Amino acid sequence: MKPFIGVMPLYDIEKDSLWMIPGYLDGIINTGGIPVILPLSTDKEMLKSFAKRFDGFLFTGGQDVDPALYGEEKIDTCGEVCKERDEMEKILLEYIIEADKPLLGICRGIQFVNAALGGTLYQDLKTQHSSSIEHTMKPPYNRTVHYVSVIDNTPLSKIANSTNIGVNSYHHQAVKELSPLLKPMAVADGLVEAAYMEDKKFLWLVQWHPELSFESDENAAALFKALVDACL
Repeated sequence: MKPFIGVMPLYDIEKDSLWMIPGYLDGIINTGGIPVILPLSTDKEMLKSFAKRFDGFLFTGGQDVDPALYGEEKIDTCGEVCKERDEMEKILLEYIIEADKPLLGICRGIQFVNAALGGTLYQDLKTQHSSSIEHTMKPPYNRTVHYVSVIDNTPLSKIANSTNIGVNSYHHQAVKELSPLLKPMAVADGLVEAAYMEDKKFLWLVQWHPELSFESDENAAALFKALVDACL
């Protein structure tokens, strides 16, 4: 049977509505999974049920992570936050880790999981981290804008077609201090671009956007396949 994968919803605060980028869903469908968009809720019983019933999870992009999660005050260049989503993901993450269910985190996904597990973030790369590469690219978004160095003997190195892979990039926050519970899988520009939790079946996190490039980039497609395969 095809695995069911719970996908974190995107939330439009101004319109008070949920929405979704099709690539998150299509990336799962194209590699044999069945994506289900989750409701935005902090109901613990509901979230515990999700962790029990779904075969895996995808933590999507979205608003900035509230700096309060990692013990900092919000600076002026930090963007909009969604405290309900932060709370939902914090609760759900605990249940996912406890149940050892597969999880792929994309963009905000790596940022949130890192912060929730004791790491910290750059609230705004432009003002807090000098950079020689483009982190906020212009469209089209399905092209390489910079390269990341894949670390040997990590899960990512087993599926990547090169030790330096091209990625797209659209983010203004990033991992500052990596959680002690995570290990890096790829780096660029002095930043951790991918990480994983070593003692779990599948907890992978990437800073780039495979949902926008999986149709043309085999490394991006391989990330979705790895998630779906881990759910079988």
